[in-house]
Amino acid sequence: MAPIIKENWEIELMREAGRIAAGAVELMKEIVVPGITTRQVDTEVEKFIRSKGAVPTFKGYRGFTASICASINEEVVHGIPGDRVLKEGDIIGLDVGATYKNYVGDTAVTLPVGKISGQAQKLIDVTRDSLSAAIAVIAPQEKLSTISRTIQNYVESRGFSVVKKFVGHGIGSQMHEDPQVPNYVIEPVESFEMILKPGIVLAIEPMVNEGTDDVRTLKNGWTVVTRDGKLSAHFEHTVAVTDSGNCVLTVL
Repeated sequence: MAPIIKENWEIELMREAGRIAAGAVELMKEIVVPGITTRQVDTEVEKFIRSKGAVPTFKGYRGFTASICASINEEVVHGIPGDRVLKEGDIIGLDVGATYKNYVGDTAVTLPVGKISGQAQKLIDVTRDSLSAAIAVIAPQEKLSTISRTIQNYVESRGFSVVKKFVGHGIGSQMHEDPQVPNYVIEPVESFEMILKPGIVLAIEPMVNEGTDDVRTLKNGWTVVTRDGKLSAHFEHTVAVTDSGNCVLTVL
């Protein structure tokens, strides 16, 4: 588990990739309304990414057919866009990657579709805020496990559960690089522990369930759903460790 230390010029390219991915998120915030299909969202995002001189990272990745992952309600991650129409009260996790000059920006957001329940909004808020709490502790000489512990403690103390079968990851010229970044503390901690250094870039992505943390994959081989059918939310940012702390790359 040896992370690839990025040079400053590489991080600058990743910052541009991140800006493009962040722009795609802002577009999705505008167009995700009751009545739109996930395929329509995917089409608009692909056009946007290509208009910025980048390519959709996910399209063709291990055979994935779309530019975004669109995961509705009990779907945790890797939902495939299609003809499903979003309806009032749904929540949708939207994961998007943009590759710019061979470097990747990866980000995700969970959005309400129209008016949603108070419990669904709480789930979204807790997941988003657990990511913010994790980013706040990222700094040189900090332990990787501090990120994991921060997310787990934040989520579980608020009555939700952290998905354990899927984790965050290093990122750079490849979407998935070492190290893996679990959203909970694996025991023994030495099995995944490392010390953060400037130039390490991580995709931090808590996946949080309303009920049990147990999940299963549908027959399509991609879409992951909660075992109990309850809601799930997902947020993600690409974050570089810097000399003085950290820099979130997937922002405008």
